[in-house]
Amino acid sequence: MIFVYFSIVYQVAIIIINYNFEEFTIGLIESILKYTSKETSYEIIVVDNASEVKSYEKLETYLKQFKDQEHIRWIRSAVNTGFGVGNNLGVEQANSEYYAFINSDVILESDCLSAMKSFMDNRPEVGVATSQMLNSGGEIKACFNHFISPAYALFGRSALQWINPNKYPNVRKTYKQPLKVETVAGSFMFFRASDFNAVGGFDPKIFLYYEETDICKRLDKKGKSAYLVPDTTYKHYHGGSTPKSLKIKMELVISKYYVLKKHYPLIGFYLFWGVDLISSLVKLPLKPKMWPVFYLKLLQAPLHLSLKNQQKKYQ
Repeated sequence: MIFVYFSIVYQVAIIIINYNFEEFTIGLIESILKYTSKETSYEIIVVDNASEVKSYEKLETYLKQFKDQEHIRWIRSAVNTGFGVGNNLGVEQANSEYYAFINSDVILESDCLSAMKSFMDNRPEVGVATSQMLNSGGEIKACFNHFISPAYALFGRSALQWINPNKYPNVRKTYKQPLKVETVAGSFMFFRASDFNAVGGFDPKIFLYYEETDICKRLDKKGKSAYLVPDTTYKHYHGGSTPKSLKIKMELVISKYYVLKKHYPLIGFYLFWGVDLISSLVKLPLKPKMWPVFYLKLLQAPLHLSLKNQQKKYQ
C-alpha cells in the first residue's frame, strides 16, 4: 500500500476504483493517457478495493512502469470499502482543483477531462458535470437521471417525464447543448473539489448504488447544479465492474431505502414502502427466487444487512 503526498497542485485528479477488473482499469488509464490534452495537468490515483491477489498483482505490474512519475499513483485498501469510501480514500491522496471519479469499466472516447474543466471553470453554480455516455457499441446511453423520490419510485421515470417534461427531461433523448439535470451517472462524475469537500464527499454509509443521487441531492441543497455536457463522449461497458447477483439486487434495495429515508419525510417513505411491498408480493409467484428481496423490504432494508458489513481483509 502506497501513500504519498506531493506539493504539486494539479488541475484534475482522476480517481479510479479497481476491484478484480484490472483489464478494464488498465484500458481506462490507457484511454486517459491517449486523449487528455498535454495542457491539462492531471494526476491519476488508483484505489484497489481489496481485489484478489492475482488481480492486484497484474494491475501493480502495469502501474510500476509509472513509479517515477509523480502524477500516477496507487494505493490498496485492506478491505473492500465499496464505491463511496473507496473514492473518498482516493480523494485523501489528491491535490487538485477538480475530482473526476471514473468507473473502471469506462473507456474515454475523447478529451472529456479538459472539456469538463473548461465548462466548469467559469460556472461556479455548477457542482458536478458529466460527458455523454455510449454503450460498448457506440450508441448513446442515458447518463443522467432524476432524483430518487417517493413519487419517482411510485410512478416511474416515464410518467414523470410525460407529466412535467421541463422539470424531468427525457433521459433517452440526444442533446446537443449543455443540459441542467438533477443527478449524473456514477460512471463518470466531474466535481469541483471545493464543492465535493464542502458537502463531505460520498456518504460512507452507502456501500454500492445511489451514491451519485445522494451527493447530487446534497449539492442541490447548497445551490450547486448538475449538468450533462454532451460534446465529449465515453464508452461504458455497463455492469462490467459489478457482476449481477441476488446479493447485489438486495444491496440496491438497501441503498435506495436509505437514500429515501435520508432525504424525504417519513410519510413519503412509508407511502413508497407500502406500495413497494404490495408490488413485490404480487410478483413473487412468478419470481419465487426473489423471496429474500421481499423479506428485506419487509424489514425496511436496514443498513446493518449491507454487504459493507460482510467484507473481510484480503490475505
